Amino acid sequence: MGLIRNILFFSIIILLASCQKDVYMFTSFHEPADEGLRYLYSTDGYKWNAIDGIYLKPELGSQKIMRDPSMVRDKQGVYHLVWTIAWKGDKGIGYAQSRDLIHWENKKILPVMEHEPTTVNVWAPELFYDEDVDRFIIIWASTIPGRFPRGIEPEDNNQRMYYTTTTDFETFSPTKLFADPGFSIIDAVIVKKDKDDYVLVLKDNTRPNRNLKVAFADNPLGPYTDVSAPYSDYLTEGPSVIKIKDEWLIYFDSYGSKSYEAVSTKDFKTFEKANDRISVPEGHKHGTIFKASRKDLKKLLSR
Repeated sequence: MGLIRNILFFSIIILLASCQKDVYMFTSFHEPADEGLRYLYSTDGYKWNAIDGIYLKPELGSQKIMRDPSMVRDKQGVYHLVWTIAWKGDKGIGYAQSRDLIHWENKKILPVMEHEPTTVNVWAPELFYDEDVDRFIIIWASTIPGRFPRGIEPEDNNQRMYYTTTTDFETFSPTKLFADPGFSIIDAVIVKKDKDDYVLVLKDNTRPNRNLKVAFADNPLGPYTDVSAPYSDYLTEGPSVIKIKDEWLIYFDSYGSKSYEAVSTKDFKTFEKANDRISVPEGHKHGTIFKASRKDLKKLLSR
């Protein structure tokens, strides 16, 4: 009887797991970023599996690359994707939308820095879906030489974060400065921790640091203050954040050690290494974690 009960118990667990509506997905790319969009998936947020294939080729921009793919799903189930289209020169970011993660529409360049002719770069765009007001916030890093005190950074790498908002990806608010912590900053991610409680996970891009920190605000548009001490090692970038039960996991690309790592936190004030609890396929480069329907994952795996 004990054996039968155990079999029944685990059968129920498997059945419940299979009935979960959503799964975790991780946008991905491989260096040198000229192939296109890849995916990882996970049922628990810790152990990740690669999905074979390229699901959107980088055809936009002068250099036709796809780096830093960031994706969110809106209330209607539409997936929205933005990405870096060039190292330098171009004044915009890539955009496309899909209903199944396979077929893409409305592919175009969003000319977010076209009004600043001396802009050096438009890097690492991140999408945040502000469900409270049904709008999207897009943030990215750009350098405008001479705009900010140089500090220890060369003029062509003195990055600050900028933003625009949209409800339909057709009309956009004027580009504005999003974050100037007093140092070169890239790879920032907005996290809603609670009502009127937001965290900005960011990379301090100054040459001696090049590590990850956090800052805090009561509004997704900031201002973000109280920048923390670093919680990652030297030469780390591309954070992506996921909440699992009562803890937050911050995944990041440790390009110095050529590994993928994670830390866990419950309050964004104390952090613990979580590398022994995660598994990420070799070759994965930083994207963002989002939720997809199990139906869409099944379609991807069937291909």
